[in-house]
Amino acid sequence: MNKNAVFVLDTNKKPCNRVHPAVARKLLTEGKAAVFRRYPFTIILKEECKDEVKELRVKIDPGAKTTGLAVVSDSNIVWCAELEHRGFQIRDKLNDRRTQRCNRRNRKTRYRKPRFFNRKRPKGWLPPSLMSRVYNIESWVKKLCRLAPITAISQELVRFDTQKMVNPEINGIEYQKGELFAYEVREYLLEKFNRTCVYCNTKEGFFNLDHFYPKSKGGSDRVSNLVLSCVECNQKKDNQLPADFLSDRPLLLAIIEKQRKQPLVDAAAVNATRWKLKEVLENTGLSVELGSGGLTKFNRRRLGISKSHWTDAACVGSSTPNSLNIKGYQPLLIKAMGRGTRQMVNSDKYGFPRGAPKLQQKSFFGFQTGDMVKAVIPKGKYAGTHTGRIAVRKKGNFKIKTSTQTFDVNHKYCQHIHKSDGFAYSFGELVKQKLKVVKPVINQLINPNQRLPL
Repeated sequence: MNKNAVFVLDTNKKPCNRVHPAVARKLLTEGKAAVFRRYPFTIILKEECKDEVKELRVKIDPGAKTTGLAVVSDSNIVWCAELEHRGFQIRDKLNDRRTQRCNRRNRKTRYRKPRFFNRKRPKGWLPPSLMSRVYNIESWVKKLCRLAPITAISQELVRFDTQKMVNPEINGIEYQKGELFAYEVREYLLEKFNRTCVYCNTKEGFFNLDHFYPKSKGGSDRVSNLVLSCVECNQKKDNQLPADFLSDRPLLLAIIEKQRKQPLVDAAAVNATRWKLKEVLENTGLSVELGSGGLTKFNRRRLGISKSHWTDAACVGSSTPNSLNIKGYQPLLIKAMGRGTRQMVNSDKYGFPRGAPKLQQKSFFGFQTGDMVKAVIPKGKYAGTHTGRIAVRKKGNFKIKTSTQTFDVNHKYCQHIHKSDGFAYSFGELVKQKLKVVKPVINQLINPNQRLPL
């Protein structure tokens, strides 16, 4: 059974306490409430609610491709979701447009040469592909604040505290030698080396933290001297120098040397986005709690919770309770789809405008492209009830795409389920059981024989 709570608004659209799906079903059957939104499912009461409202907290685990969202109350999860971004799609479209523009200018045409001195970027500017992630999260935080009594936000600010790794004295040596630092280092190395042994490229089993240059021969505990190694390769290498151990594989030695000194570029880009997100969230007026990725993993391991984007979000920050039950919860999968295009005229493969200007009207017969509808077709090849997303046409003959097929349907057979808001929705797997609690292991600063699970 899905335990995700149903959001409730009173007749004045003021957020009330959430209710169980069975209670919401009873209110709808008795006519005391109506459906306000399908995603996330929200009902609106037909009378004013005077009950005391319990405060909720929204937790965010930002990511490059997918962001985890969770609304929590004390030790209970109220609602959870995973938001898929379209930043890479935006980047590809911008690259295509730039390529077409450069090709036009390089040919002998009347188009002007590029001028860069008239372009000004405000302070804190980020590329559109990165800002789309910030806007998506901001949109959903504001949406949840309208549907639930949200009073605080928890955000995972940085995934890896790389500055503290390089300079242990930046905030005190005691922090660096604690249990949390070990989690930061492990997660950083797992991500940097793609959860792969640098010597044999295996992704199976457990990993050790290996000193690339052994400490017995002058190596240090710096993160740049640590690599991922499977148990077998680590035992074979023992305390040999890299040049001796990889004497028959000089190309692999050069690759590892380059990779271990190279910073995590993707993490740096995501960290830049998260700083901008922090600024946007603070502008909402709510209190914002910050946490690192190492703390998130520590909380998740401490609670014995399986890893996913929404469970990571539920474990963000020091406000994470001592117990958290995820059994019976099903995440809402949200995919950013965009809201159409601002391009006035289509262009050919050479970048020249072709065809008539696009029609600016977006809505026909009360529907617009992206709406989710229920089509009840009385007769014909597709007779029956179908649910899907539509693409509108001026003549009223729409194209509907269901989970299994795509066909045309007349507008008079369509009924709105959820109006287009720039996102597509589906549901993830239902969590059937909670994992066995994993007891945290307190280590030294770096233990080369510590096995790291995937």
